[in-house]
Amino acid sequence: MIKNDQKWEWIERQKKAFRELKEKFMKEPVLVALDLDKKMRMEVDISDYAMESVLSMECKDEKWRPVVFLSKSLNKTERNYEIHDKEMLAVIRGL
Repeated sequence: MIKNDQKWEWIERQKKAFRELKEKFMKEPVLVALDLDKKMRMEVDISDYAMESVLSMECKDEKWRPVVFLSKSLNKTERNYEIHDKEMLAVIRGL
């Protein structure tokens, strides 16, 4: 749809894809508001190039729902860290 050599079209195929995307963005996982009186857990993961972290909270239905997500690329220096240092970096950034 956005290539220079193609004519812009908004036909049923594009409308359907847009509606499906809109529905998916409005469904779970939806962030919940933080409640400091509830159980929380943090999960982190790190690769050679990036780290991610999710803080989740246990809700009334006993399901864990995300409160916040964090994703960050590693800089040149951080990419050279040993694996245990990378893991600790992910924990520290997550906190």
